Amino acid sequence: MMKSYAAAIGNFDGVHRGHRFLLERTIAFADAIGADPAAVVFDPHPRRYFRPDDPPFLITTPQTRDRLLKELGAARVFSLTFDKALASLSPEAFVRDVLKARLRLAGVATGKDFRFGAGRAGDAASLAALCEKHGLRALIVDPLSDQQHSEKIGSTAIREAILSGAVDRAAAMLGRPWRVDGVVERGRQIGRSLGFPTANLTLGDLIEPRRAVYAVRAIVDDRCLGGVANFGRKPTVGDVAPLLEVHLFDFSGDLYGKTIGVEFVAFLRDERKFDGLDALKAQIAADCLDARKKLSENPA
Repeated sequence: MMKSYAAAIGNFDGVHRGHRFLLERTIAFADAIGADPAAVVFDPHPRRYFRPDDPPFLITTPQTRDRLLKELGAARVFSLTFDKALASLSPEAFVRDVLKARLRLAGVATGKDFRFGAGRAGDAASLAALCEKHGLRALIVDPLSDQQHSEKIGSTAIREAILSGAVDRAAAMLGRPWRVDGVVERGRQIGRSLGFPTANLTLGDLIEPRRAVYAVRAIVDDRCLGGVANFGRKPTVGDVAPLLEVHLFDFSGDLYGKTIGVEFVAFLRDERKFDGLDALKAQIAADCLDARKKLSENPA
């Protein structure tokens, strides 16, 4: 017998506390109508489709987003390709042809501020009405801010926090530290020559944080290691492309080619140019002390 699903619909970028709340309600909703809980997501993010020249803005990669959704209880993640065909569907065509006919959903859950269909013509109320018309159950969930929280928790606010370097504020809205996953690349090894070897990563499609120095934790082969990281262009040594450089405390080993995760714990200082490598080396040593202090104040 084919499984039936009740799915939360959204972009789910960041899988933040508001998304978790929606998924929790979806799980209960699915159980009540005898279905399995699921999520419906859009790839690429609609913003990338409509504004292709925007700088990177994703809080999480699609792979991380899907993993987090499944860890939170989604039995399945349906990914819809967001292209011209999907963007041009009317609200009714989206419900009838995609949610009902293609995905065969039994129910749909979404936030009160959800918009869909060509020209964002559909809203939560019309979604509920169209679901009823086409034989689907619908659940409209109030934003988490309406549930004893003073401000709306959303991806836009989290992006603004990351861009400003307020990674602690981003973590409060995400319900976990903001994390970057990437493959360690071979760099110019300037950090190694100064006595502070670094694991270097590029961020790809992820949003770029404020160019600064941060206290971080890195996940390496299932180990959680403290460290200090710089994101920026390394003005003292003249690099141009922005890079995340992570110096891990109490670690020795070869990380080239390995995938590691880097959790941003606290902002330490802005990136700046020094008079020479000796001044840079002294500042990195001071940054390490500051990072250890911040990490001890914010245990994992």
